[in-house]
Amino acid sequence: MHEGGNGGGHEGGAGATPSGVDQEYLALERELTVLMRRARAKQGEMARAVHPDLESAAYGLLVRLDECGRQRATELAAYIGVGKATMSRQLRALEDLGLVAREPDPADGRAWLVHLTEEGRRRVQRVREARRARYVSQLAHWDRREVAELARLLQQLNQGMAK
Repeated sequence: MHEGGNGGGHEGGAGATPSGVDQEYLALERELTVLMRRARAKQGEMARAVHPDLESAAYGLLVRLDECGRQRATELAAYIGVGKATMSRQLRALEDLGLVAREPDPADGRAWLVHLTEEGRRRVQRVREARRARYVSQLAHWDRREVAELARLLQQLNQGMAK
């Protein structure tokens, strides 16, 4: 299940394997590249499904708010991996679209908490449910234990990459 790969194991030519590199890691690199490319494309589609004017990068921010609830902009910026100015710009755009709102942080009057509006929550949840339904359909021929194992391995990979 790969696209654009060289099929691995070819000798010589442009698709030659560098000496000393394990085939497993080359295969992993190839498959992760395909997965990330597809994920970026799908993220854009999901962002537009939430709102036609929503930037692709902001979709992950909405999902984070859906999963974790109210958060400070600094927490969101750290999680997403962007600077304070970029986060402020994204939040303003999301507020303008009516998807998020801010309220004073009761623990610190100088700070604000960001949360999904009811409309934002409804739109994000609708898109996430449709995405999960696609996973169920696309992986219907898999054993549920394989799906659980894939999720476990991806979590392990993500945790390892966060270090």
